Amino acid sequence: MASEDKPDEAADDGMADWAEALLEQKATEPGGGDAHGGVLAGDAPKPFSSMPAGGDAPINDINMVLDIPVQLSVELGRTKVPIKHILQLGQGSVVELDALAGEPMDVLVNGYLIAQGEVVVVNDKFGIRLTDVVTPSERLRRVSKG
Repeated sequence: MASEDKPDEAADDGMADWAEALLEQKATEPGGGDAHGGVLAGDAPKPFSSMPAGGDAPINDINMVLDIPVQLSVELGRTKVPIKHILQLGQGSVVELDALAGEPMDVLVNGYLIAQGEVVVVNDKFGIRLTDVVTPSERLRRVSKG
């Protein structure tokens, strides 16, 4: 019988330790509440803190965004062809595109049109000179449609 009481006593001691630790945690925290707060802890929901008046936080936030790499591509044109024609392509094959020669090419960032431009050669490499940049409001309108 004594051996049967020991597991219950050990379980009670373990629960007592947890209860003591929780009480100690509540006593050491500012405000004496649960560290996580919120509705489940019995606290009222806390509003989001506003940005400091100094203005340093928005500058740091925008600097983090400015370093994110994006895919910039220039689209010469498009066409639809059946798979049998794709399988017949070989070296020297010509694929006709829907764009006309001399027509401005689309400049895309992550697949979204941001500008149009013309091809230029700079130091033996192709480049693009922007001739028309899509306004930010127009970009947002196009993204919301898609």
